[in-house]
Amino acid sequence: MTATVSKQDGFLETNGVRLHYVSRGQGPLMLFLHGFPECWYSWRHQLDYFADHFTCVALDLRGYNDSDKPEGLEAYRLSVLVEDVRGAIGALGYERAVLVGHDWGGAIAWALADAYPERLNSLIVMNIPHPAKFVEGLRTPQQLLRSWYIAAFQLPLLPELLLQAGDYWVIEQALRGMAVDKATFSDADLRIYKTAAAKPGALTAMVNYYRAFALSGEWQRSWRVLDMPTLLIWGEDDVALGKELSIGTEAYVRNLQLRYIPECSHWVQQERPHQVNAFMREFLALEP
Repeated sequence: MTATVSKQDGFLETNGVRLHYVSRGQGPLMLFLHGFPECWYSWRHQLDYFADHFTCVALDLRGYNDSDKPEGLEAYRLSVLVEDVRGAIGALGYERAVLVGHDWGGAIAWALADAYPERLNSLIVMNIPHPAKFVEGLRTPQQLLRSWYIAAFQLPLLPELLLQAGDYWVIEQALRGMAVDKATFSDADLRIYKTAAAKPGALTAMVNYYRAFALSGEWQRSWRVLDMPTLLIWGEDDVALGKELSIGTEAYVRNLQLRYIPECSHWVQQERPHQVNAFMREFLALEP
């Protein structure tokens, strides 16, 4: 399913980097954070849909697509990524936002909500557990097996070589191959992601998220209990992150709504956009 987005490109300065973004609409800020191995385009089905109610902005996270790609693992620590997004909210001219994140973008969203709850009106996270739940999950054999790629990404150079081999075949398999509905990603969609990954420095930056995660230990700490309204959406057939990681999230979120989508993969907002948008609309109490 390919969506047409009437995009408005822009760049902002935050935390010492220049980030590219695509925006639609006007009103309060709804800020979208993508995951691996994606870019702003993963939110194509949401940008236009919510543009009547919000200024919808989808970032390219640092290291991705047209955003800056600083060198070194320290540049990709979770705390640094959080400061990027906190600064982006201000650089866009807002004090607060509805923050929406998937995969790595969701991890950043969880961490920003913990560090700067006053900057969020509400939080929407998709197919990424609360950091405390993920650390807990990594102590189980089933999640360790699912997360084998994190260990593989610790190797120097080889992950980048494998990701670009065969016209970025691994990226195609990660997206279309993991999807329950293979029609979710057209050839044109895949080309956008491959082109983004092919930009100089992008592959190393993308993998450095995982390398920094393994070395920093930032996820293994005490986390506050969040008070802001929070929606967690989970595609049940996620081969990378087990559904069980979502169970018990209410220990970290007082005001939680949890919505599961059966027969749907990790790429939930792209594979089942109508259902995801409906859940978001209901959560945000928007008029039909």
